[in-house]
Amino acid sequence: MLCIPSVAEPKGPDSPGEARRAFGFRWFVPELLRHRAIWRDVLLASLAIQVMALATPVFTQIVIDKVIVHHTLSTLAVIGIVYGAFDVIQERYKADPLDTFRKALDAVKPKLEVKSRRVGGATYQVPVEVRPDRRTALAMRWLISYSRDRNEKSMPERLAAEVIAASKGEGNAIKKKEDTHRMAEANKAFAHYRW
Repeated sequence: MLCIPSVAEPKGPDSPGEARRAFGFRWFVPELLRHRAIWRDVLLASLAIQVMALATPVFTQIVIDKVIVHHTLSTLAVIGIVYGAFDVIQERYKADPLDTFRKALDAVKPKLEVKSRRVGGATYQVPVEVRPDRRTALAMRWLISYSRDRNEKSMPERLAAEVIAASKGEGNAIKKKEDTHRMAEANKAFAHYRW
């Protein structure tokens, strides 16, 4: 809901009563004070996210930019799942979580994919090179999607297991990348239809 400050119209300089107030921050102070609980919650959540961003800036940027935008989970739930997965990777698998995550992400990123192209009444699957930002988005999407299908008890354990498997060159996310490359290789005869 939009908060519009309710301020009485300032009186002229000749009028009796209070002098004319200049427009500024003081006009909004009563409204800010009235909604201070909301401001407190927003500022605390922002502070928590920024503190975590200082600890792992690359990870936090990726999570906020790619995961949170596409799914309706709250920011803190997503960050909790990923940090839980990092704890599982560090304690159970005795591996550095950030290095393992980077290695898994690099292993899952596809270089080629196929796009449909209609030529003269026929539809061809044309292999195209994947843009770098789309590579990262696809890799994260596949890691998240295939971690949901795993049998571990909690989501952090599932995500950790899929990240570990992908960093070793195994797992369903790697199979998806290989299937995508295989499809592009099978249709390389149609590469000249690229647009």
